[in-house]
Amino acid sequence: MSTFPSDIEIAQNAIMSHIKDIAKKISISEDDLEFYGKYKAKLPLHLQQENPKGKLILVSAMSPTKYGEGKTTMSIGLTDGLNYIGKKAIAVLREPSLGPVFGLKGGAAGGGYVQVLPMEDINLHFTGDFSAIEKANNLLSAVIDNNLQNTKYSLNLDPKSIAWKRVMDMNDRSLRQIIIGVGAKANGTMREDGFNITPASEVMAILCLAKDLEDLKFRLGNIFVGKTLDGKAIFARDLNVVGAMATLLKDAIKPNLVQTIDGNPAILHGGPFASIAQGTNTAIATKMGLSLGDYVVTEAGFGADLGAEKFLHIKCEQSGLKPDAVVLVATIRAIKHHAGLAPEDFKTENVGAIEKGFCNLEKHIENMQQFGLNPVVCINAFPDDTQAEYDKLKALCASKGVSAIVSTAFARGGKGSAEVAQKVIEEIEKGTANYKPLYQPFDSIEHKINVVAKNIYGANSVEFSPKSKAQLKMINDLGFGQFSICMAKTPASFSDNEKLIGRPTNFDITVREFEISSGAGFVVPLLGDVMRMPGLPAVPNAERIDIDNNGVIIGLS
Repeated sequence: MSTFPSDIEIAQNAIMSHIKDIAKKISISEDDLEFYGKYKAKLPLHLQQENPKGKLILVSAMSPTKYGEGKTTMSIGLTDGLNYIGKKAIAVLREPSLGPVFGLKGGAAGGGYVQVLPMEDINLHFTGDFSAIEKANNLLSAVIDNNLQNTKYSLNLDPKSIAWKRVMDMNDRSLRQIIIGVGAKANGTMREDGFNITPASEVMAILCLAKDLEDLKFRLGNIFVGKTLDGKAIFARDLNVVGAMATLLKDAIKPNLVQTIDGNPAILHGGPFASIAQGTNTAIATKMGLSLGDYVVTEAGFGADLGAEKFLHIKCEQSGLKPDAVVLVATIRAIKHHAGLAPEDFKTENVGAIEKGFCNLEKHIENMQQFGLNPVVCINAFPDDTQAEYDKLKALCASKGVSAIVSTAFARGGKGSAEVAQKVIEEIEKGTANYKPLYQPFDSIEHKINVVAKNIYGANSVEFSPKSKAQLKMINDLGFGQFSICMAKTPASFSDNEKLIGRPTNFDITVREFEISSGAGFVVPLLGDVMRMPGLPAVPNAERIDIDNNGVIIGLS
């Protein structure tokens, strides 16, 4: 099986090309680059075509485990594999959030010999996109609170109706529900408020779905803020702040060009967290990649029940994009997890556990087939896997009409994903991908939620809390019933209970409450006890990260 490379080996292999040389590979003029040092650059919006000719490959995964299945790693590996077999391919991925970097999961720039570089910059502040989104979001918050105590220009906002939250790109559970305006009258109107993490900001969603600056401003103006004391809906445009918000985003709307360890182009743009947000890169970046390359590899966060479902129902429906192929990432150890094995048993060969735990991957395969897309399964190799386990998993996938290929990209770079790349090309050339949504815009919000809950998750029914029922009435009264839904739930299970692993049956899901993203064109049903501001684990990654006296960062991966 594959041997994991050491950090020293990776560092020795990671000789970065100047970003202008990476740009040449996809016919970008040096004059079009806005340099952020030697290894990063912003790309102008005119490089995207409205109807690009490239082929789109969506990478998703089975339900994730805390051990990591390597979806980003395999996305980068597939891009390198496609280039290895002579194809002009570009990775178009989302940017990492500082929340997981300093929290539980760590960075999100790939691993082993399939990383995007410069990894430390990408995992930290990168080109400042998240900061700009955070500032634009919180500018609106500041203007809202300023208007509450403005006697001359007051919109007569009802403080109890304000739906807009502040954001910060850090896991901080203590900010989920707060009281602001405490103290003297000059400190503002006292009211209840709260924070989401920056990737869950509606400004992030708007940036990810906007076509251009004009569309960005239009969507920002459509952000629902709250209601007046006499029941009139108030939007961001009513506060005359859209121009300032868009100005803060003038550079953030431009995609970022970097490279893989193999020296292939990668465009990173937009936010993660498909568990609580749309969780994919921007439509602008995807179309730009399809305009510059023959193949684009993009990913959708967490399991296919979250990221891929939202990619298809939200991003594709709003942008006109359609995947030409889908890849589902799986690991032997994740299959064993969903069979109920403990981590200490993962290293022991257990073909029976592969058969038992396959039920989780099987449901993800069936879900993609519901959309008219027959996936390729990419098995991310680990050193303790055995050939007998691979053979069993391949046979089980074949019984569902799906090919499963082992990738050793982590240890061997693009060469290790060449076979997966070739199989994906074969699927594309068959021309059988026939994407179709599972619900239509004119369907009710309740119907859309039921479709996803029953068809994708396998739930028996959907229960609505009293609070969510009242919010649902308001959503319909505001004319937002045609919006898509962006379900927020645990990624660990098809259900809203993270303990129900595998392929749970005979369960119901509960919609606790809604958040409205009218500028982005969707509403967010919050299922179970999921929060849009994560908390830190008992021992966060932040305790392992340091920088030495020579400026070398330690513990960031």
